[in-house]
Amino acid sequence: MQVPPILRNVPSELKTRNLTLRCPREGDGTVVFDAVLETLDDLRKWPASLPWSLIEPSIEESEKFCRTAQAQFINRTSLSYLAFDSAGKLVASVGLHDINWKVPKFELGFWCRSSSHRKGVASESAEALLKLAFHELNARRVEALSDEMNLASRGVCERIGMQLEGIMRSERVTPDGELGNTCIYACIAP
Repeated sequence: MQVPPILRNVPSELKTRNLTLRCPREGDGTVVFDAVLETLDDLRKWPASLPWSLIEPSIEESEKFCRTAQAQFINRTSLSYLAFDSAGKLVASVGLHDINWKVPKFELGFWCRSSSHRKGVASESAEALLKLAFHELNARRVEALSDEMNLASRGVCERIGMQLEGIMRSERVTPDGELGNTCIYACIAP
């Protein structure tokens, strides 16, 4: 008999070599807003992957995200984490989304604060969630979807051991009406 998702044990905090990842919670809206505002131009380059970045950012919108993410975490419908460095600065956001507990299968998503680009933050936090999925949540498959042109995101997937399974051509429409391709990266349980 399968354990209902809400009864599954999922750690609300993870530690890596350089980061502390924890579930968003009430009151985190201000720090999320600051990170989004700093990174907005980078996030908006990939609207098909990050459609929420097209909404005008505000502390209220960021607080709504944090509270919704906390509720989804409790219900085990989506597992979002905020990544903080040793100084307590929010440097990334990562999550396991589109969960299918019957398989179990997850989609790995991530973005990194602009001032933390090229410092290994995205790779370290994404790898922590990949390990969580396989070692504690018994994942059979974890996938990540990336715009074909998002070389930084694709590099993170490759650095953490995900394999490119294929490219869906003309699968995305950009805000200016252009068609774009989506790369599917995945890892499967041995």
